[in-house]
Amino acid sequence: MPVHNPATAMARSPLLPYAAQTTFRDQYRAARPGWMSSGDQFDLVVRKHLTPESAVLDLGCGRTGGIERFWREARVAVGVDPDLGSLVARGQGMPVMQGGGEHLPFADGSFHMVVSVWVLEHLENPENVFAEIARVLKPDGHFIFLTPNALNPLVLGNRVGQLAPWLQKQLVSNVYGRDGADTFAVRYRANTSSRIREMAAATGFDVAELKVMADPTYVAFNALLFKAAMLSDRVLPAGFGVHLLGDLQKRQ
Repeated sequence: MPVHNPATAMARSPLLPYAAQTTFRDQYRAARPGWMSSGDQFDLVVRKHLTPESAVLDLGCGRTGGIERFWREARVAVGVDPDLGSLVARGQGMPVMQGGGEHLPFADGSFHMVVSVWVLEHLENPENVFAEIARVLKPDGHFIFLTPNALNPLVLGNRVGQLAPWLQKQLVSNVYGRDGADTFAVRYRANTSSRIREMAAATGFDVAELKVMADPTYVAFNALLFKAAMLSDRVLPAGFGVHLLGDLQKRQ
C-alpha cells in the first residue's frame, strides 16, 4: 500500500496552480486591454534583437531557462547555471554548462545577446556580474532580463521570508507547487530601477528599455483575492509593479 506523504500531496495540489494563474491573467487582460504578461513582453524584446546569426547566452538557465522557446532560431545558443542538479534535470536540448555569472567561461565579445530570467534577485555581487556580461557581449550587444521589483509589497514580503529560509521553501512549494530544491536564496541587490540604472552606467551599458510591470495574479488564490489584487494595482504607484523588464545595450 502506498504511503501517504502530505508534503507530496501538497506539492501536487498547489494553492495557486499555473492553470489558475493563466485563467486570472486572461481575465486581467480582458479588464486591461493591451496588457501583456511579463513573460510575453520579455519574448517580444528578445525577438526584436534575435537573428539567425545571433550568438546567445542564457545566464542562469536552470531547468527551463529564458530562451527555451526560440533558442534554435539563433546561430549559437548556450546556457550557464551554477546549480548542477538543475542542469542535469534539463535532459536533451540547448547546450549547457556549469558556471557562475562572475566568471563566465567565454572569450571577450562572444555573444550578441545575453538573457537572464529570474536570476538578478539571487546575485550576491550584481555589479560584478553586469561587468562580466558586458565583457562577453559584442559592442552594441544586448543584455535582456526579467526580475522581481524589490519595491513591490509582495516582493518585500518575500524578503522578510529570507529570515526563515525553511519557511520560504515550504511556502513556495505549497503555493506554487515547486520543489523546495528549486527555491534559492534571494538578495534583491539589483532589483530597483534606480539600482539597475546605476549599475548599467558603471559597467558600460546604456538603458535601451526598463519597464515596471503589474501582474495581480501572483496572489489570486481565489476570485475575491484576485479582485482585491486588481484594486491594489490601481492604488499602488506605477513604479511598484511586481516585475522589472530590462534591455541594456553595451556601449561601443
